[in-house]
Amino acid sequence: MYDAKEEIKSRLAIEDVVGRYVELKHAGRTLKGRSPWGVDKTPSFMVSPEKGIWHDFSAGKGGDVFTFIMEIEGISFKEALEKLAHEAGVELKKYSTEGDKKFAEKKTRAKKALELATKYYQACLIKNRPVCEYVFYKRNLNRETVKEFKIGYSPASGTALLDALKKRGFKEADLDAAGLLNRFKKDLFKDRMMIPFIDTNGEIIGYTARILKKGEPKYLNTPETILFNKSRFIFGLYNAKEAIRRSGFVVIVEGNMDVISSYQAGVKEAVATSGTAMTTQHLKILSRLTSDIRLAYDGDEAGVRATERAVELAGDLGIDLTIISNYHGAKDPDELIQKDPALWQEAVNERVPAVDWLLSRYAEKLDLSLAPDKKKFSDIALKLLSYIKDEIEHATYEEKIAQKLGVSVETLRKKGSRLSQELENNTKKHFLKKPKTALIPDHVKKLEDNLLALKIYSGVSDLDIPLEIPTDQTKLSELELIFNANYKSIKDLDVKKEAKLILKRYEKELGRAKIKALQEKLAELSEDDPAYEETLLKLNHLLKNN
Repeated sequence: MYDAKEEIKSRLAIEDVVGRYVELKHAGRTLKGRSPWGVDKTPSFMVSPEKGIWHDFSAGKGGDVFTFIMEIEGISFKEALEKLAHEAGVELKKYSTEGDKKFAEKKTRAKKALELATKYYQACLIKNRPVCEYVFYKRNLNRETVKEFKIGYSPASGTALLDALKKRGFKEADLDAAGLLNRFKKDLFKDRMMIPFIDTNGEIIGYTARILKKGEPKYLNTPETILFNKSRFIFGLYNAKEAIRRSGFVVIVEGNMDVISSYQAGVKEAVATSGTAMTTQHLKILSRLTSDIRLAYDGDEAGVRATERAVELAGDLGIDLTIISNYHGAKDPDELIQKDPALWQEAVNERVPAVDWLLSRYAEKLDLSLAPDKKKFSDIALKLLSYIKDEIEHATYEEKIAQKLGVSVETLRKKGSRLSQELENNTKKHFLKKPKTALIPDHVKKLEDNLLALKIYSGVSDLDIPLEIPTDQTKLSELELIFNANYKSIKDLDVKKEAKLILKRYEKELGRAKIKALQEKLAELSEDDPAYEETLLKLNHLLKNN
């Protein structure tokens, strides 16, 4: 059967799709523009209409029209397929298996139920004067904001929504799949301000609901469903993504109301992870839109822990985080905005590097004139240092920390080396603190692409590059684009020299990625598992030779 992907590609020109996000200009047979991820100083983003592929040389990303939408929108392949199919007028159900069709129908019914539920909740809000007073006067939200975020109200009756949707032909199974019913098959949300979860395609996938009277929980969220996945979903991203692209930064706040208040105050770049701790998925999605990620967390213990966790995850992905902390006495962004919206805009611009902020917080709690507190601070500081991958940044923080402790950099490094050795030789407990990810960083993929481009298109037959040539035509076309842009005029002798230098860097970085993978594996094994000792030996070998 004719593939849906190919049908969509035949109907949508890649330059038209990409051109909505990147200003493209002709450069011979290709089109050129600035990186939408803001990492280039000169145009380094190229599109080949003839081959239907794109490549961003500064960011090390590339592929076809589907990978572009996935990267720029921060969505999955399936979501990109659905989005582009809609634009191209392609009916995906014609290309699905029977099982896929049933699942797709279930998702479609759930989406329609949520869409109608949202309209119902909005109508209920307008009809309820006390709730309107709460939303418009106590929360200080204007009509435009309420409309933008589709805010509504769920009646106190236990079956109000269920009855309304049943009259429209929906079954309990449809509402259950949408996460609208509780375990008694009645309305999950009752007497609450309803704030929809809107995905990056603008579709409702769930809700966060705030109680209006006394009671617990204060906020009730949709459970995990076929539509809603909390580890991937970012609240407010649909409303914020255009502002993020224009300004080049994103602000991560703690609460959904912080997002809404920030949007109304003019800082439309605010998003939240919506009732769950930040994940690698969250950061990866946001990093596709911008590398300038600012955290607006509370300065309490929970905020410090959340920030440290974010720094650890960001270190794995090569992202620099900054902290917004000057709330002018307010406890959170929402309270500050109620006090003065201009102060929030000012706070967003007054940010500090996350590691500096964390070091300051820990230093405030300790007396660094005392030896025991110096030890505690050095332990914490060295842990933070382990998350910093860039050599220059790492060395700079070493000097700062050593100066704060009143010791030499050599002394600090000696303690760091000893702790690393203990980490190697100790139990699984230590490894659990290491990053649990097998993701290969983008800069390693970039090196791999350059090596493959040289191997395939340089014409030099005796290059010693131990990489398998891909069979995917889109990938091969992308590699050809890389070669033509970087190496087309290079001489054979220089090709060998260049390949040798890149291979050396690639093997070193790949070794680091393998270390992370082994650390993750070791953390999952018990000490009496036969594979534990073998994995530990492999890890120690890599640590000594990398």
